Amino acid sequence: MATRRLLLVAALVAAGLPAAATTASGAPDATVVVNARAGLATVPDTALGVNHAIWDSQLGTNAVADLLGDAGVRMMRYPGGSYGDIYHWKDHTAPGGYVAPNTGFDTFMAGVRRAQAQPIIIANYGTGTPQEAADWVRYANVTKGYGAKYWEIGNELYGNGHYGSAWEADDHPDKSPAGYARETVAYAQAMKAVDPTIKIGAVLTTPANWPDAIVAAGDAASWNQTVLSIAGPYVDFVVVHWYPSGSTAAETMASADQVADMTYLLRRQIARHAGPDADRIGIAMTELNTTYGRNTQPGALFAAEAYTSLLENGVFTVDWWNTHNGPGKASTVAGQPDYDDFGLLSSGTCLEDGACEPPLNTPFAPYHALKMLSLFARPGDQLVRAGSGDPSVRAHAARRPNGDLAVLLLNSDPDNARTVAIDYAGYPPSAAAPTVHTFTNGATEISTSADGNAFSRTLPPFSLTTLVLHPSAPAQLPSAPGQPASVQVTDRTATITWPPVPGVVKYEVHRQLGTTGEQWGETSGTSFTADNLNPGNRYTVNVLARTAAGAVSWASPPLTITTGSPAQSTCTVRLSTVTDWSSGYVGGIDITNTGTHPLSDWTLTFDWPTGRQQVGSGWNATWTQIGNSVAVTGSTRIEPNATVGVGYVGNYTGPNIPPAAFRLNGTLCRTAA
Repeated sequence: MATRRLLLVAALVAAGLPAAATTASGAPDATVVVNARAGLATVPDTALGVNHAIWDSQLGTNAVADLLGDAGVRMMRYPGGSYGDIYHWKDHTAPGGYVAPNTGFDTFMAGVRRAQAQPIIIANYGTGTPQEAADWVRYANVTKGYGAKYWEIGNELYGNGHYGSAWEADDHPDKSPAGYARETVAYAQAMKAVDPTIKIGAVLTTPANWPDAIVAAGDAASWNQTVLSIAGPYVDFVVVHWYPSGSTAAETMASADQVADMTYLLRRQIARHAGPDADRIGIAMTELNTTYGRNTQPGALFAAEAYTSLLENGVFTVDWWNTHNGPGKASTVAGQPDYDDFGLLSSGTCLEDGACEPPLNTPFAPYHALKMLSLFARPGDQLVRAGSGDPSVRAHAARRPNGDLAVLLLNSDPDNARTVAIDYAGYPPSAAAPTVHTFTNGATEISTSADGNAFSRTLPPFSLTTLVLHPSAPAQLPSAPGQPASVQVTDRTATITWPPVPGVVKYEVHRQLGTTGEQWGETSGTSFTADNLNPGNRYTVNVLARTAAGAVSWASPPLTITTGSPAQSTCTVRLSTVTDWSSGYVGGIDITNTGTHPLSDWTLTFDWPTGRQQVGSGWNATWTQIGNSVAVTGSTRIEPNATVGVGYVGNYTGPNIPPAAFRLNGTLCRTAA
């Protein structure tokens, strides 16, 4: 494998780019790196979404529709969370819940259209029928011509009591995941018989969030595995919700670090269990909020970081909960009044202690974060890799079809400004002053100016900043290659292929390596084999096209591959899970000696894929863990073709991705399914 490191700073020096600004001490507080060669997902037209609920008297009003439209909201969810499982659209009732006047479906759709958005609709699973849902599709798309494309089958049905907690209405006698999955198939068939162009979504659990991985009494598998294995061939997307915990801004921001692993694990579940052509199934995050500073700057910072991280990883819509919700508890956060209100907009109501929210429809800080995101990344832009070595400074970037580049910078330090140097790879910015959008703590709007340069910026405390840059020399670039695909992956090699691009002479294959990169090689063909890879590792790659004149395209969409274990070895390892409670589990490892010599003393080693996994205790061997590395040392003799079993309690926070490479006395073992 031809390998050369992309040393970004050296490349900048070689290109003669300006030096970064420094602090008074002579060095920047942080260096941000933007790697335009490391392409991520393309921003869809459904990216920025919110929930809209039938208990909200402001649903569909012109004032609210205009506010949401101005913030760039292009997806609205109806009729509102758990109300989706008690709502009957024909008579606009929700037995057991409050329905505000003038919040019917047509009123909702008028607001959607005014905001130039799309609807995502919850079909009533809990107390409804497939026929009722099919009639709704007919009314929406045949009678009224609304073109409502996205339909969820129920809301959070894993909360129907089957796992012990019951907040979701579900009148079905079979409340198991298999029961939900079979009925989801019936819904999908009835609804698509009316309009075959619609997209149907099934409810899943978010990895590492209750009740993910739990197998209830009488079930053969977890909720996700069961639903995907039965309903996977009939649905077009899956629906997950996420309310990460945290009592400080730093903790809530850090929760976004789990997004890449969360979406990776969810896609792996889809690929394994949803049947043929599973990669067509999208992911929708239709509820999202935070636990700290919901109405103040921590909420805005979290919203910007979570939305962007999810979109970078290919989630096609992220929908904030909620448009209006009402106050919970008044407090002061970062010097600003916070009401613990899940809404983007003030409800204008008061608490029993006399604390009152600002006037009705006053935007809270997360609203301005969504508006900032609409200025940062627009539909059709390609998100690219960016990052910082300072945990208080987070960075994201988006490349636009017209050649511009937008850089989003977040300073989550509530007290101190941060001076950052910004380095670029694969993008030469113009020397002209960038357009700068800034939202600071306590501000009531985003400020916009044109000042400074592309290479340094001082970020105010607790702030969101977007720089919009122009290229130094606009050029006619070739089209980017289409989605690469893996055709063969082993423990040490990966062969990928991609569609041809007319008029190019070479293709470059780049691996993403943090915010830097590694060029694996180049070829004039449309396939490439990478050698000397590490077993059990995850690799994300892009392909770039190059013309004879040296013009290089945007990056292709990313492809993530995971190398496996050898097809043949003198040892085999099989992992198993006895029970899982969504933050820990009892696991087992069976070790088989497939060699010709007995093993009297042996040590099995492996690495956890994340730093959030650990061995709590173990038996039938001596277990030790240093960092991510685990060693299991046994004294039980393993004869040829014999198996010994060891067990352990595993603890995890965040997605629990199993290790993929095991070595027995240094020999790489085959991992059995």
